[in-house]
Amino acid sequence: MTQATEKPKQGLAGLWNISFGFFGIQIGFALQNANMSRVFQSLGSNIESLSVLWIAAPLTGLLVQPIVGHLSDRTWLGRLGRRRPYFLLGAILSALALMDIPQSDGLLMAGLLLWLLDASLNISMEPFRAFVGDMLRKDQLTVGYAVQTAFIGAGAVVGSLFPWLLDHLGVGNVAPAGQVPDTVRFSFWAGGAVLLAAVLWTVVTTREYAPEEMRAFANAEEATPTVPDLSTRAIAPCFAWIGGGLIVALLVEQWGMEKEVYLLGMLLAGYGLASLAAILLARAGRGTNMLAHIIGDIGGMPPIMRQLALIQFFSWSALFIMWIHTTPVVAQYMFGSADPASAAYQAGGNWVGVLFSVYNGVAAVAALTLLPWVAARIGKARTHALCLVAGAAGFGSFLVLRDPELLLLSEVGIGIAWASILAMPYAMLASSLPQAKLGVYMGVFNIFVVVPQLLVATAMGTIMKAFFPGDPIWTMAFAAVTLLLAALATLRIRA
Repeated sequence: MTQATEKPKQGLAGLWNISFGFFGIQIGFALQNANMSRVFQSLGSNIESLSVLWIAAPLTGLLVQPIVGHLSDRTWLGRLGRRRPYFLLGAILSALALMDIPQSDGLLMAGLLLWLLDASLNISMEPFRAFVGDMLRKDQLTVGYAVQTAFIGAGAVVGSLFPWLLDHLGVGNVAPAGQVPDTVRFSFWAGGAVLLAAVLWTVVTTREYAPEEMRAFANAEEATPTVPDLSTRAIAPCFAWIGGGLIVALLVEQWGMEKEVYLLGMLLAGYGLASLAAILLARAGRGTNMLAHIIGDIGGMPPIMRQLALIQFFSWSALFIMWIHTTPVVAQYMFGSADPASAAYQAGGNWVGVLFSVYNGVAAVAALTLLPWVAARIGKARTHALCLVAGAAGFGSFLVLRDPELLLLSEVGIGIAWASILAMPYAMLASSLPQAKLGVYMGVFNIFVVVPQLLVATAMGTIMKAFFPGDPIWTMAFAAVTLLLAALATLRIRA
């Protein structure tokens, strides 16, 4: 019997089932993004310490995503499949973390649970990116990632609105110092339940293509392991990375920078050491290990992936600034209070949930309507650049607006940028990647999502303390500038 050499075309039901789990995952991310700064400040954190407390989120993504991508490319658990085991494991752990975060009795416990939550969300999320590429033909990739983006937007709307809705239903929105309000507590519990149910829907309603089927589609080849460059000249960059990390550490001490910047130096040195270890293992005939493969795949990235990496770096720097600082900015400048124990601050926190729901709602609509229409006329790259400029305008408007309701207009621009960030780079990338390495390359690509977040988490506290103490509004200017830089970098791509 001859197997098909082209994947079947997915209908609306298939597209829905493939990405519905992302609806639940994004509820978890939305609750984290809109409320963790509020949780930390409610437990006693000051503004300058927020960035370092958020380090857990990008650091876990940096470590987890390439590993999960590498493993999921090589997993096959019979009826459970290749990617779905990771969906399920991550959803269970995420639900447990969401249940426990509101019960935190201190900053250490909350920080550790954020670490668990973000790691677990990444275990589920990273294979979902590759899952779209696994299940869809190339001519359906754009619509596939658009549907996924729509579910991301819809899930984020639900997650962001939870506290605001509960407040309007009479649930307590103010708590004694050192405690989390009931609106946040109940939102996290409900979000955990919905997250698990949504992921279970995708696990139950989809059937992954078996390895032999994937090889048959378009004569796909087996994954060819990529090992690091073993030449002597490949050793020098390893020591350059290590030296760069040591220089950062010395500058922290010399210039009196915040201690969390040490982490940036550790990451630079750590990558150099990992690369050196991978080369030495490969030279010793042990090049089949996971470390060597991942380092080799990073070195062997396709050219378009390198171009998109720079764009992702600037784009996600802006997004992480927004997630960390929007709550203190809105509470202080629009609601008149920087005191987490005050009713005004907590009202500002709820309004941030509304603002985040708006940008995510706009993203859901734009992904299915605006982006495909514009991309068909001016191309994916120019569409992406245009959307990033709209986002920069949205961030810049925070500097001049003081009416909370007018910020809804700001979120429209941010939502358009968010839709494009979630869809266009992946649509441009997926069609240029080898099918057998889709998981690991999607994981490696997401390194350029989390590295800028780590940079923001380690450096922004120092910048704020040195130049804008007690004045967090200027973080929005940083976000606007980085999106403009991303837009300029996008214009180099022909797609």
